[in-house]
Amino acid sequence: MGRLQKILIPFLGLVLAFWFYSARDTFKPEMLRGKRVIVTGASSGIGEQMAYHLARMGAHVLVTARTEARLQNVVQRCLQLGAASARFVSGTMEDTAFAQHVVREAHTSLGGLDMLILNHVGASYFGFFDGDVEHVRKLLEINFLSYVAMATAALPMLKESEGSIVVVSSMAGKVGFPFTVPYSATKFALDGFFSSLRQEFTIQNINVSITLCILGFIDTERAVRAAAEVLQERPAPRDECALEILKGAALRRRELYYRYSSTRLPLLLRDCAAELLDYLVRSRYR
Repeated sequence: MGRLQKILIPFLGLVLAFWFYSARDTFKPEMLRGKRVIVTGASSGIGEQMAYHLARMGAHVLVTARTEARLQNVVQRCLQLGAASARFVSGTMEDTAFAQHVVREAHTSLGGLDMLILNHVGASYFGFFDGDVEHVRKLLEINFLSYVAMATAALPMLKESEGSIVVVSSMAGKVGFPFTVPYSATKFALDGFFSSLRQEFTIQNINVSITLCILGFIDTERAVRAAAEVLQERPAPRDECALEILKGAALRRRELYYRYSSTRLPLLLRDCAAELLDYLVRSRYR
């Protein structure tokens, strides 16, 4: 009983603290009206839905992804939904020069930047690690180094606007998940880089917020195709996920967990019951 109390009391305290502090802030759509926003990986999935939510709120939206035809449709839909403006830049994030080009386009076409949403992800396999080091290197360039390049290039504009960096990550960047070794490595790298960068911003009095988004299983085409037959849980809706990310970004939250019950609550076990957490992670798979 004593050991159970040692686990439950801190656990309940953390839950109550989260509820208290999150209840103090209220999101209003007008917070994002007129904001100049880059959304990467916006031709489908969560990125596409974020672009549509931003459009409804009257933001200036610059979307990017590899597929030009899809981006054209996203831009057209954004304009129909009421975006202050909508543009696209197509290209691959395998080249960090393209990442920097997107930021320069925001400076040219939008005159500045208020929010940088880093959401793109490279294709990877879902299975046991096959020893392909070259694949890990390529995935790091797309999922990590291009994020660093874009944030670095955008920082002068974000300092001027006192804006925000939003990093879309995953539970696989907080806990080791099976069958996602290369992907998980890139997400852990994002956590380390942007959490450290946040510390340096505080020391230097740089008023640019960094919101790290820890997501669970979302019903994007790629995630469902890769893992739906293996994972026992139902995926969360991408449109709701996209809106929660924008709320967290507008409120300048340090971290955003979606859905909370399947992300933040299990992570509370890491320090006090790591082996139990590992077991719970494995038990999600058929």
